[in-house]
Amino acid sequence: MSGAENRGAGHALVGTGAMVRLILRRDRAVLPIWVLLIAVMPAAFVASFEGLFPTEADRLRYARTSGTSPTFLALYGPLHGTDPGALAAQRAGFIPVIVALVCALTVIRHTRVEEETGRRELLGATVLGRGAGLAAALLVAMGASAVLGALTAAAMAAGGVSAAGAVALGLQFTMAGWVFAAAAAVAAQVTEGAGAARGLSVAALGAAFAVRMAADAGGRGNGLQWLSWLSPLGWGTRLAPFGDERWWVLLLGAALVAVLVAAAGMLSGRRDVGAGILPPSLGPAEAPVSLSGPFGLAWRLHSRPLYGWLAGFAALGVVFGGVADGVGDLVKDNPGLEEIVTRLGGRTAITDAYFASATGLLGVFAAGYAVSAVLRMRAEEASLRAEPVLAAAVGRLRWQAAHLVFPLLGPAAALAVAGTAAGLVHGLDSGDAGGWVPRVAGAALAQLPAVWTVAAAAVALVGLAPRAAAASWGGYAAVVVISLFGPTLRMDQWVRDVSPFDHVPELPGGEFTAAPLVWLAAAAAVLTAAGMGGFRRRDLSPG
Repeated sequence: MSGAENRGAGHALVGTGAMVRLILRRDRAVLPIWVLLIAVMPAAFVASFEGLFPTEADRLRYARTSGTSPTFLALYGPLHGTDPGALAAQRAGFIPVIVALVCALTVIRHTRVEEETGRRELLGATVLGRGAGLAAALLVAMGASAVLGALTAAAMAAGGVSAAGAVALGLQFTMAGWVFAAAAAVAAQVTEGAGAARGLSVAALGAAFAVRMAADAGGRGNGLQWLSWLSPLGWGTRLAPFGDERWWVLLLGAALVAVLVAAAGMLSGRRDVGAGILPPSLGPAEAPVSLSGPFGLAWRLHSRPLYGWLAGFAALGVVFGGVADGVGDLVKDNPGLEEIVTRLGGRTAITDAYFASATGLLGVFAAGYAVSAVLRMRAEEASLRAEPVLAAAVGRLRWQAAHLVFPLLGPAAALAVAGTAAGLVHGLDSGDAGGWVPRVAGAALAQLPAVWTVAAAAVALVGLAPRAAAASWGGYAAVVVISLFGPTLRMDQWVRDVSPFDHVPELPGGEFTAAPLVWLAAAAAVLTAAGMGGFRRRDLSPG
């Protein structure tokens, strides 16, 4: 450890300002883009709903659906009114998850990743306190989240909706970002690697989202509503933007953030740079035969994150399948619902349209896993662990192919698990498991070519522009926004065409056409070949 790190608690934050400036300089392109992009979406939702449902009767008809449907409630949370602001706030119910994920990844990138690549140790040799890096990462992530909340409130208020509701929605986004930035800071101290820290943070976020879904799916008569108080994401919905705003709920988030930040700071002072609080498990004295080749090593690196994603997808499948049973009942008292669902992207039967949306969401999530698996390969190179492996009798393409098995087959396994679970649960509820399992599992697997295209773009960046590989997350974020919010925001078709998921047939219920899937798979193959060719010809590039 450096001399600056031994000066005690009084000097632990020396150099924090310089670290904040360094992080802002490194993220000068990505940070403003995601903040501004997310901030304007709720205001765009308001304009969209005003165009789709111009009269109070139209909005009331829509509210009767979105305020009681288990599908809408599970995915977006409760509805607190019928004005455009309240409708937009519910439709923005997934945005806190995105904000939380971005803030968590930002903190891990500027803490644990910096230690893995050795940059933290180099900076620590200067006049830099031990806690400066962690404090700077938290300040940037939380500051960006606060700016996002303020811009969201300002943009919505400028659209003519309730100022109090706009402020409450902005604070809901900010609270989600702060809580999971602090949670990621703790994960970065507990684990030894960036991959494990990301996995732990994503698992915590997924658990919070699942609890929030279970609490809200049944509406006000649901006996599980109390579960929302166990989830930070549930606290955001209980804040009730554009309803009877409960400002005191923000105190729960502030208290949790304070506890997590204090815990992260305490844990940071009790470990060495590059180490984690939880020591890594020691392996056997002699390596097993399974580790004798590059695939064995790749399996060792990728298997634990893959298991976590598979478990998460199985849970999502169960939730989506359980919610689907009530979707068909939505038209009983609402003859105009079918028209509304069609205008929002549905095609045929209500249940089929629901599963088409659910499997599309699963595909977007699977693409996130695929990008993280591709970037694990880049992390091995940046941390100089790939060099000794490639110095042996292992060719570059063989080493790269061993890693690419996971972004290729991992999403397939995850989608199959989720689709099977969703189809099975709904099939058991409806008495037709044999019919629903293949339909939903097939619809989920139809997302694979789009997932592979997103992953292949990351492979191309790793091979051709390794220092810009982190931009893969920016591309993925653009795909998420276009795929999830494009129809509601009424984006132009050429913009929606940028997302590969917009070319996937809407299954089940829609007409299956193989041509777009073939073209997506071909594009993925071309991008992957370009990335592998670039990696084969270029020099190894440290982080």
